[in-house]
Amino acid sequence: APPPYWMRLLRDLRINKYIYIMALPVVAYYIIFHYIPIYGIQIAFRDYAPTTGFLNSPFVGFKHFISFFNSYYFWRLIRNTLMINIYELIFGFPMPIIFALLLNEIRRSWFKRTVQTISYLPHFISIVIIAGMMTDFLARDGVINQFIVMLGGEAIPFLQKPEWFRTIYVGSGIWQGLGWSSIIYLAAISNIDPTLYEAATVDGAGRFRQVLHITIPGIMPIIIILLILQMGYMMSLGHEKIILLYNPLTYETADVISTYVFRKGILEASYSFSTAISLFNSVINFALLILANYISRRVSETSLW
Repeated sequence: APPPYWMRLLRDLRINKYIYIMALPVVAYYIIFHYIPIYGIQIAFRDYAPTTGFLNSPFVGFKHFISFFNSYYFWRLIRNTLMINIYELIFGFPMPIIFALLLNEIRRSWFKRTVQTISYLPHFISIVIIAGMMTDFLARDGVINQFIVMLGGEAIPFLQKPEWFRTIYVGSGIWQGLGWSSIIYLAAISNIDPTLYEAATVDGAGRFRQVLHITIPGIMPIIIILLILQMGYMMSLGHEKIILLYNPLTYETADVISTYVFRKGILEASYSFSTAISLFNSVINFALLILANYISRRVSETSLW
C-alpha cells in the first residue's frame, strides 16, 4: 500500500526544504497583506467609524452599494474605467508582442542588446517623474507645442482637454512598459525549437512566414494567459498616475473608479462607501476573469485552470 499522505508531504518537505524556505516570504506576504485584510470587507455593509470598530458599527446591508448605483457619477466612472482599459487592451497589449517579434529578427547582437536596454529604462522611472515629464512636454510652452507651432499650428492645451486624456494616459503607459513587458515574450520565443525554423527555411519559407506560422503559434499560449489576466483588470486602474495628470477640467474622461474611491475614502473619510465601491469593482473583475478563462478553455484549450 502507498504511504499515507502526511508521510509523502513530510518527505517532500524534507527533499525540497530550500525551495519551501524561499517561497515562505511570498506566502507570508499574501497572507498578511491580501488574506487577513479580507476581514475588513464587512465595513462595506456597515456604517463604519474608526471609533466604534468593525463589529460595533451598525449593519446597513446594501445601503452603500445602492447609493453608489444611484449616484450621478456611477455611469461616468464605469464608462471612463472601461474606455481606458479597452484602449490599453487594443493598443497597449499588442505592442510588447510586436516589439518582441521585431527584436527577435535583429541579427546583430550588440544592436539588439542596446535596443533592449534603452527600452527597459522607462520601466524604472517612477510614476511621479513620468507624470512630471508628461506635464512639462505637453504644457502650452512645452516641447511638443513648440514643435506644433514651428510647423505652423496652434498650441494645444493637452492636459486641459478631456478628449486628450485617454491618449496621454495610454500612450505614456505604452512608452513606459513596452520594453519590460516584452521580456516574457522574448523568453517564450527563445524556447521555440530551432529545428522548426530550419525545416521552414528548407521548405522555402521567408522570415515573415516563419514568424506567422512558427513564432506566433509558439508564443500563443503565453499571449492567451496574459490576455486572460488582462481581462481580470478591466475594471481596475491605478489611481496614482491619473491623480497626477488629471484636473477638474478633465474629470469628464479622466475620473475613474479608483480615483473616486481615493477621494471618498481618503479625502472625505467615507470608509464604508469607498469599501463598497472597491468590493463591487473586485467582484466584476473576478467575474470577467472567470468568463475570459472559460471562453479561452472552450476556444483554444489554453486556460489558467
